[in-house]
Amino acid sequence: MEIILKTDIKGLGYKNDLVEVKPGYGRNYLIPQGYAVLATASNKKILAENIKQAAHKADKIKKDAEEIAAQLENLTLEIKAKVGDSGKIFGKVTTLQISDALAEKGITLDRKKISINMEVATAGEFEAEADLHREVKTAIKFVVVGE
Repeated sequence: MEIILKTDIKGLGYKNDLVEVKPGYGRNYLIPQGYAVLATASNKKILAENIKQAAHKADKIKKDAEEIAAQLENLTLEIKAKVGDSGKIFGKVTTLQISDALAEKGITLDRKKISINMEVATAGEFEAEADLHREVKTAIKFVVVGE
């Protein structure tokens, strides 16, 4: 089943992408939730017109994402956590903590655009990934230190 995404969906695609999904997933979840529409001939024409009109806006959004990526490349965040005697941290580091640490540095980034691909169980240096734009992804370096 071919659908047109109306929003970014992690693991599936970005807004205005034409994607192929299983019929049950599309009909029972994506379309009723308002995340997608059927890819009919008329919807494809509307999509093409919307993409054409949004080209200038998309360039600006991409440039903004590239600027944020450039700022993040040279930045190392410090995340404080309670650490036990063995060096393990209590709890875990979340994307919300990383987003808050970025906000302290003056960079506004939604926590949903950040993903931590490894388990952060001890103090030390780690990396998270920021999905700023469909073509712009960057690593966020952070250090977990004990309080």
